[in-house]
Amino acid sequence: MVTIKDYEGGKTAWCPGCGNFQILLALKHALVELALEPHQVLFVSGIGQSSKLPHYLKGNLFNGLHGRSLPVATGAKIANHALTVLVVGGDGDGYAEGGNHFVHAIRRNLDMTYIVHNNQIYGLTKGQASPTSERCFVTKTTPGGVILQPLNPIALAIALGATFVARGFSAQTPLLTQLIVEGIQHKGFALIDVLQPCVSFNHLNTYAWYKERVYEVGDEEDYDPEDQLAAFQKAQEWGDKIPIGVIYRSERPTYEEQVPVLKAGPLVMQGHDPRELEDLLEEFIP
Repeated sequence: MVTIKDYEGGKTAWCPGCGNFQILLALKHALVELALEPHQVLFVSGIGQSSKLPHYLKGNLFNGLHGRSLPVATGAKIANHALTVLVVGGDGDGYAEGGNHFVHAIRRNLDMTYIVHNNQIYGLTKGQASPTSERCFVTKTTPGGVILQPLNPIALAIALGATFVARGFSAQTPLLTQLIVEGIQHKGFALIDVLQPCVSFNHLNTYAWYKERVYEVGDEEDYDPEDQLAAFQKAQEWGDKIPIGVIYRSERPTYEEQVPVLKAGPLVMQGHDPRELEDLLEEFIP
């Protein structure tokens, strides 16, 4: 039986009070609820405080370049689609440096879960504006206040046809745990954008600020997360009211289902002779 202890990793190095701790706890609980053992899971991350999360877990891990976690996860999933692939990053790592990969990961619809710690600031590099920073927010790189319109990752994902789009709040761990469970169970690309207060560098979007505003869409009797237009309209809400929960859900074939060679099983288990790879490399690399 899988327990939380099975996933206990190294000592954390986050600031006291950081929302990342709650995301880490929710992820552990989700993996235990799904009875997934560490060897069945691959964690892929880039660079940032958020991307340190897999270091504090036991399991397979690939920690790569800033913004490049999704391409690595794509390759790993294609090579072994029996793996449960979880990608972890932040709003800078995922929506700035990795924004192009985010767009095309949605298009491919690989069966993986992307958990984005959205604290609306660059935390690792000490407080620069990120793509999701509020307008007029003063940071080290925007002393006169942010003048750009903040990126709306929920609306973008829905517009691009992502098949599972959810938003969590790190302080509401039970709901976040359930969103991660549902994201992993979903067949296709799942985005879980997590509102995660940065206690050191973002003194605007605080725990108190969010608690006054967030509400669960699941509490609305007439809300249908399978209605794309309604979901897109819901994604526009920001300010006095911020929706959390499953915002949009749909079905379409995954990338893996459409690649004929994968129907025979994971590539790593198909028993190819290593010499075939050597011949292939010699053909393309003189």
